[in-house]
Amino acid sequence: MSVGQVKPGVLTSPKPVQSVNAAQSANAMPAGFWGAVGEENVTTASFATSGEAASQTHALRGRTLNVSDASDLRLRRKEVILTFDDGPAPRATSLILAALEKFGVKATFFMVGKMANAHPKTARAVAQAGHTIASHTHGHENLTGLGTVEARRTVAIGESEIARAIAPTGKKVAPFFRFPYLAQTRALRADLKDLGLVIFDVDIDSLDFKNDTPEIVLKRTLVRLEQEGRGIILLHDIHMRTARLLPELLRELEQRGYKVVHAVANHRALFDTPLQASLR
Repeated sequence: MSVGQVKPGVLTSPKPVQSVNAAQSANAMPAGFWGAVGEENVTTASFATSGEAASQTHALRGRTLNVSDASDLRLRRKEVILTFDDGPAPRATSLILAALEKFGVKATFFMVGKMANAHPKTARAVAQAGHTIASHTHGHENLTGLGTVEARRTVAIGESEIARAIAPTGKKVAPFFRFPYLAQTRALRADLKDLGLVIFDVDIDSLDFKNDTPEIVLKRTLVRLEQEGRGIILLHDIHMRTARLLPELLRELEQRGYKVVHAVANHRALFDTPLQASLR
């Protein structure tokens, strides 16, 4: 399936995704989740830190892709878009930013509004580094459990919170959105598209939320990438295991001849329009 292609019927990511357990089936993350992010006890083993030497030629850096619709997310063979969900989280996000800088590549960060509120300095660091800032609702709500008006409202509030956090940088939130849990319906997708949002799906799910070692997450991600040959990679910048494995993932991508594409917006985000105020 090509990047961004949609299956008929009830929609999820084109690839296998995280199942929603009993705790996650509510419209918010489990109690204590946000306070625990980035605190996993991770075995780093042979994984290098982001401070170690990386390629100075930035061979991994690919083209800039202007996106105004999901149909624009067409990648060539050996091209990937790196995406990070659920942050920002000071410890993990900072390490991730350092690794991306070492390799000279840009990513898209799908921030949760309440996380941007809690950690505005980290949110601003992402924006100042030139990465694309996108939205992921106010509190990681499962939108399939909400009515249309309430779903719109949490999306709009989330964008507004992120916009406020990064405002001192002069940067804007891109009109890019990813459904929490990748849980969506055709009606929800169509409604958010009508509001001007570009929905990002997933081609390679790292499943880095699982309590696996960085080695396992890396191997799983690379195996799935080699099967696809290109695609949008899903990672999370709230997990230290992800921050620890990222330099090695970037090295592997470079050695295998991949290019990291930077997706940028061609039009304004929802919060930049009069509609946003009416949804609050």
